[in-house]
Amino acid sequence: MGFTIGAIGSGIRDIRDIRELRPGSRRRSRASECVAVAEYAGLWGWPVVPGARAARGGGRTRCSCGADCCPAPGAHPLDAALEVHAGATLDEVTEAWGQVPGAALLLPTGRAFDVLEVSEAVGRQSLARLERMGLPLGPVALAPHGRAWFLVAPGAAAELPQLLYRMGWDDAGIDLRGLGAGEHITAPPSDLGGLGAVRWLRPPSPERAAYPPEARLLLGTLAYVCHRSGD
Repeated sequence: MGFTIGAIGSGIRDIRDIRELRPGSRRRSRASECVAVAEYAGLWGWPVVPGARAARGGGRTRCSCGADCCPAPGAHPLDAALEVHAGATLDEVTEAWGQVPGAALLLPTGRAFDVLEVSEAVGRQSLARLERMGLPLGPVALAPHGRAWFLVAPGAAAELPQLLYRMGWDDAGIDLRGLGAGEHITAPPSDLGGLGAVRWLRPPSPERAAYPPEARLLLGTLAYVCHRSGD
Protein backbone atom coordinates (compact mmCIF):
# COMPACT_ATOMS: atom_id res chain seq x y z
CA MET A 1 0.00 0.00 0.00
CA GLY A 2 1.34 3.44 -0.89
CA PHE A 3 0.48 6.93 0.33
CA THR A 4 0.70 10.26 -1.41
CA ILE A 5 2.85 13.01 0.02
CA GLY A 6 -0.27 15.10 0.52
CA ALA A 7 -1.99 12.40 2.53
CA ILE A 8 1.05 11.88 4.73
CA GLY A 9 1.41 15.62 5.27
CA SER A 10 -2.23 15.92 6.24
CA GLY A 11 -1.86 13.03 8.68
CA ILE A 12 1.18 14.64 10.29
CA ARG A 13 -0.69 17.93 10.74
CA ASP A 14 -3.62 16.11 12.37
CA ILE A 15 -1.28 14.28 14.74
CA ARG A 16 0.50 17.52 15.65
CA ASP A 17 -2.87 19.09 16.45
CA ILE A 18 -3.83 16.39 18.89
CA ARG A 19 -0.39 16.39 20.53
CA GLU A 20 -0.93 19.99 21.56
CA LEU A 21 -3.48 18.95 24.20
CA ARG A 22 -2.33 19.84 27.69
CA PRO A 23 -0.22 17.19 29.42
CA GLY A 24 -1.39 15.56 32.64
CA SER A 25 -5.12 15.51 31.83
CA ARG A 26 -7.41 12.54 31.14
CA ARG A 27 -7.93 14.02 27.70
CA ARG A 28 -4.19 14.00 27.11
CA SER A 29 -3.94 10.31 28.08
CA ARG A 30 -6.64 9.34 25.62
CA ALA A 31 -5.16 11.64 23.00
CA SER A 32 -1.80 9.90 23.31
CA GLU A 33 -3.42 6.59 22.48
CA CYS A 34 -5.15 8.13 19.48
CA VAL A 35 -1.88 9.66 18.28
CA ALA A 36 -0.15 6.29 18.35
CA VAL A 37 -3.03 4.58 16.52
CA ALA A 38 -3.21 7.40 13.97
CA GLU A 39 0.51 7.14 13.25
CA TYR A 40 0.27 3.41 12.55
CA ALA A 41 -2.94 3.57 10.52
CA GLY A 42 -2.62 6.97 8.85
CA LEU A 43 1.13 7.34 8.30
CA TRP A 44 2.42 3.79 7.97
CA GLY A 45 -0.69 2.19 6.46
CA TRP A 46 -1.06 -0.56 9.06
CA PRO A 47 -4.43 -1.62 10.52
CA VAL A 48 -4.60 -1.54 14.32
CA VAL A 49 -6.65 -3.84 16.56
CA PRO A 50 -7.45 -2.97 20.20
CA GLY A 51 -5.91 -5.51 22.55
CA ALA A 52 -6.29 -6.59 26.15
CA ARG A 53 -3.98 -5.31 28.87
CA ALA A 54 -2.53 -7.31 31.76
CA ALA A 55 -2.04 -6.31 35.37
CA ARG A 56 -0.06 -8.14 38.04
CA GLY A 57 -1.53 -8.59 41.48
CA GLY A 58 -1.90 -11.24 44.13
CA GLY A 59 0.90 -13.29 42.63
CA ARG A 60 -0.79 -13.68 39.28
CA THR A 61 -1.33 -11.84 36.02
CA ARG A 62 -4.91 -10.82 35.28
CA CYS A 63 -6.24 -9.91 31.85
CA SER A 64 -8.51 -6.95 31.16
CA CYS A 65 -10.76 -9.25 29.12
CA GLY A 66 -12.14 -10.52 32.45
CA ALA A 67 -11.63 -14.23 31.78
CA ASP A 68 -10.41 -16.10 34.88
CA CYS A 69 -8.35 -18.53 32.82
CA CYS A 70 -7.24 -16.33 29.92
CA PRO A 71 -4.58 -18.27 27.94
CA ALA A 72 -2.75 -15.08 26.88
CA PRO A 73 -3.28 -12.34 29.51
CA GLY A 74 -2.73 -8.92 27.97
CA ALA A 75 -1.62 -10.33 24.64
CA HIS A 76 -4.71 -10.91 22.51
CA PRO A 77 -7.27 -8.85 20.57
CA LEU A 78 -10.36 -7.61 22.38
CA ASP A 79 -12.65 -7.51 19.37
CA ALA A 80 -11.51 -7.79 15.76
CA ALA A 81 -14.65 -5.91 14.71
CA LEU A 82 -13.20 -2.77 16.34
CA GLU A 83 -10.16 -2.76 14.03
CA VAL A 84 -8.96 0.65 12.82
CA HIS A 85 -8.38 0.28 9.10
CA ALA A 86 -5.22 1.31 7.29
CA GLY A 87 -5.39 4.94 6.18
CA ALA A 88 -7.92 5.93 8.85
CA THR A 89 -8.17 9.65 9.59
CA LEU A 90 -7.58 11.10 13.04
CA ASP A 91 -11.33 11.67 13.46
CA GLU A 92 -12.02 8.02 12.63
CA VAL A 93 -9.32 6.87 15.04
CA THR A 94 -10.63 9.08 17.84
CA GLU A 95 -14.17 7.77 17.39
CA ALA A 96 -13.10 4.12 17.21
CA TRP A 97 -10.63 4.19 20.09
CA GLY A 98 -13.15 6.03 22.25
CA GLN A 99 -14.96 2.68 22.54
CA VAL A 100 -11.88 0.95 24.00
CA PRO A 101 -9.92 3.55 26.02
CA GLY A 102 -6.72 2.15 27.46
CA ALA A 103 -6.57 -0.80 25.04
CA ALA A 104 -3.22 -2.10 23.90
CA LEU A 105 -2.25 -1.52 20.27
CA LEU A 106 -2.00 -4.73 18.26
CA LEU A 107 -0.82 -4.98 14.66
CA PRO A 108 -2.20 -7.91 12.64
CA THR A 109 0.43 -9.82 10.72
CA GLY A 110 -0.18 -11.34 7.32
CA ARG A 111 -1.51 -8.21 5.65
CA ALA A 112 0.79 -5.17 5.52
CA PHE A 113 3.69 -7.29 6.74
CA ASP A 114 4.75 -10.62 8.23
CA VAL A 115 7.26 -10.99 11.06
CA LEU A 116 10.44 -13.00 11.51
CA GLU A 117 10.93 -13.59 15.24
CA VAL A 118 14.27 -14.37 16.90
CA SER A 119 15.79 -13.91 20.34
CA GLU A 120 16.80 -10.39 21.41
CA ALA A 121 20.52 -11.21 21.30
CA VAL A 122 20.25 -12.66 17.79
CA GLY A 123 18.10 -9.73 16.70
CA ARG A 124 20.61 -7.14 17.87
CA GLN A 125 23.58 -8.92 16.30
CA SER A 126 21.75 -9.55 13.06
CA LEU A 127 20.53 -5.97 12.81
CA ALA A 128 24.09 -4.68 13.16
CA ARG A 129 25.31 -7.08 10.47
CA LEU A 130 22.49 -6.25 8.08
CA GLU A 131 23.04 -2.51 8.49
CA ARG A 132 26.77 -2.90 7.76
CA MET A 133 25.90 -4.90 4.65
CA GLY A 134 23.61 -2.12 3.46
CA LEU A 135 20.65 -4.42 2.90
CA PRO A 136 17.16 -2.91 2.78
CA LEU A 137 15.55 -3.15 6.20
CA GLY A 138 12.09 -2.55 7.57
CA PRO A 139 11.14 -1.77 11.16
CA VAL A 140 12.43 -4.00 13.96
CA ALA A 141 10.70 -4.19 17.34
CA LEU A 142 11.93 -5.53 20.68
CA ALA A 143 9.44 -7.23 23.00
CA PRO A 144 9.94 -7.35 26.80
CA HIS A 145 10.03 -11.15 26.87
CA GLY A 146 13.35 -11.10 25.02
CA ARG A 147 12.20 -11.49 21.43
CA ALA A 148 12.98 -9.35 18.38
CA TRP A 149 10.49 -8.88 15.56
CA PHE A 150 11.73 -8.11 12.01
CA LEU A 151 8.91 -6.81 9.80
CA VAL A 152 9.11 -8.31 6.32
CA ALA A 153 6.90 -8.62 3.25
CA PRO A 154 3.59 -10.51 3.62
CA GLY A 155 3.73 -14.20 2.86
CA ALA A 156 7.04 -14.82 4.63
CA ALA A 157 5.56 -16.99 7.40
CA ALA A 158 3.95 -19.40 4.93
CA GLU A 159 7.13 -19.53 2.81
CA LEU A 160 9.55 -19.85 5.74
CA PRO A 161 9.96 -23.66 5.75
CA GLN A 162 10.71 -23.69 2.02
CA LEU A 163 13.07 -20.72 2.27
CA LEU A 164 15.01 -22.38 5.10
CA TYR A 165 15.17 -25.60 3.07
CA ARG A 166 16.59 -23.80 0.03
CA MET A 167 19.22 -22.11 2.20
CA GLY A 168 20.17 -25.33 3.95
CA TRP A 169 18.92 -24.30 7.38
CA ASP A 170 15.80 -26.48 7.54
CA ASP A 171 17.34 -29.15 9.79
CA ALA A 172 19.53 -26.86 11.91
CA GLY A 173 17.04 -26.59 14.78
CA ILE A 174 17.39 -22.81 14.98
CA ASP A 175 15.13 -20.60 17.10
CA LEU A 176 13.51 -18.62 14.30
CA ARG A 177 9.81 -18.50 13.48
CA GLY A 178 7.44 -16.59 11.27
CA LEU A 179 4.24 -14.79 12.23
CA GLY A 180 1.68 -14.43 9.49
CA ALA A 181 -2.04 -14.48 8.75
CA GLY A 182 -4.27 -14.64 11.80
CA GLU A 183 -1.59 -13.54 14.27
CA HIS A 184 -0.70 -10.21 15.92
CA ILE A 185 2.18 -8.39 17.51
CA THR A 186 1.90 -5.81 20.28
CA ALA A 187 2.95 -2.40 18.96
CA PRO A 188 5.16 0.12 20.76
CA PRO A 189 4.58 1.69 23.22
CA SER A 190 1.98 -0.79 24.50
CA ASP A 191 2.67 -3.22 27.33
CA LEU A 192 2.92 -6.92 26.48
CA GLY A 193 1.37 -9.28 29.00
CA GLY A 194 2.30 -7.15 31.99
CA LEU A 195 6.02 -7.61 31.25
CA GLY A 196 6.74 -4.09 30.02
CA ALA A 197 6.55 -1.98 26.91
CA VAL A 198 7.42 -3.07 23.40
CA ARG A 199 9.87 -0.66 21.77
CA TRP A 200 11.47 -0.07 18.39
CA LEU A 201 15.06 -1.09 17.70
CA ARG A 202 14.57 0.32 14.21
CA PRO A 203 11.46 2.52 13.95
CA PRO A 204 9.23 2.81 10.87
CA SER A 205 10.20 5.33 8.22
CA PRO A 206 8.17 6.88 5.38
CA GLU A 207 10.46 5.26 2.83
CA ARG A 208 10.19 1.69 4.08
CA ALA A 209 7.04 1.25 6.22
CA ALA A 210 4.75 0.50 3.27
CA TYR A 211 7.41 -1.61 1.51
CA PRO A 212 8.90 -4.13 3.97
CA PRO A 213 11.82 -6.17 2.61
CA GLU A 214 11.50 -9.68 1.25
CA ALA A 215 12.27 -12.25 3.93
CA ARG A 216 14.92 -13.95 1.79
CA LEU A 217 17.12 -10.83 2.00
CA LEU A 218 17.37 -11.09 5.79
CA LEU A 219 16.89 -14.79 6.42
CA GLY A 220 20.44 -15.94 5.68
CA THR A 221 21.90 -13.55 8.25
CA LEU A 222 19.23 -14.29 10.86
CA ALA A 223 19.65 -18.05 10.45
CA TYR A 224 23.46 -17.84 10.57
CA VAL A 225 23.48 -15.76 13.77
CA CYS A 226 20.86 -18.04 15.34
CA HIS A 227 23.01 -21.09 14.55
CA ARG A 228 26.25 -19.51 15.73
CA SER A 229 24.71 -18.42 19.02
CA GLY A 230 23.11 -21.81 19.61
CA ASP A 231 19.55 -20.44 19.41
